[in-house]
Amino acid sequence: MRILVIGGTWFLGKAIAESALSRGWDVTTFNRGRSGPDVPGVEPVHGDRTVREDLQKLAQSGPWDAVIDTSSSELAPRDVLLASTTLASRARRWVHISTVSVYEGWPHEPLTDDSPLLRCPADTDATFGYTGQDGSPTKYGFQKAGGERAVAEAFGDAAVFLRPGVILGPGEYVGRLPWWLERAKRGGRILAPAPAEQRIQPVDVRDVAAFALHQAAGTGSGGYNVTHPDGVSSSSFLAECLRVTGSSGTPVWVDPAVLTEHGVKQWTELPLWRTHAGVWEVSAQLAVADGLRCRPIADTVRDTWEWWSKDGRPVDHPRWAEHGIAPEKEARILASL
Repeated sequence: MRILVIGGTWFLGKAIAESALSRGWDVTTFNRGRSGPDVPGVEPVHGDRTVREDLQKLAQSGPWDAVIDTSSSELAPRDVLLASTTLASRARRWVHISTVSVYEGWPHEPLTDDSPLLRCPADTDATFGYTGQDGSPTKYGFQKAGGERAVAEAFGDAAVFLRPGVILGPGEYVGRLPWWLERAKRGGRILAPAPAEQRIQPVDVRDVAAFALHQAAGTGSGGYNVTHPDGVSSSSFLAECLRVTGSSGTPVWVDPAVLTEHGVKQWTELPLWRTHAGVWEVSAQLAVADGLRCRPIADTVRDTWEWWSKDGRPVDHPRWAEHGIAPEKEARILASL
């Protein structure tokens, strides 16, 4: 197999490149060369994916059996269209890393792979879409839906769309799991969003990488929800964070209404906490039937702590600062209970 990874220097892109190399595949990566070092063993090509001339230069390094695009999250659909159409004659397949945010019902309703998508043209710019008053749908979701349409127009039945919810694991640059690990390590009374039995579905970055490579080598097409089919309760997740950090901290499970009264921001100040009914009700049935295998989330927590303890924060990313409640605010809430 010969593949092109658009991205390839951090988190998911890096995991895909490393896993492909371990299988003996030939790997080309394409990025601007700003986010991290190239993975040893790849054929790196540096350039800007929004510049036609850079893409035309990249095309000369082909052909490839598949393209895996991990770097379209901040791009307008027309930029995705430019890349996919420029490379369409140089690759057999395109595996596109998308998001569950492309669904009309996200995060209010349980989702399947057949749930209706937001509508966005393939050739639109970054102004298309809107974010609802309650935070959904999101402009980001519209844009990602437009990116999917762009790839579909270029690759047709040879396009695959992977739609993760939350990806965790070694190398995470957003800071969700690292924050919980550091908070667990600090100990004491830990503000935790009730109910403790709430099931969450984060998926390990290494499992997403393996499924992306499985699809690159396969013949399927269409969309797959990539969420943990078993999940884990919030209490078990936090207990594992306490265990691996050797902490004696004690979770204090607080009703969401109380957290809202105190102005705690969902999803960021207490990472992974969101009250919408469908946020952790995303079926991965189709992906599991087609080869997705997910390790226990406890393994993800353990391995992330081992990585974090050794290497620490991988890159400077603006979303890092969004995550985690300030200790002073947490203390005030706990004292008021």
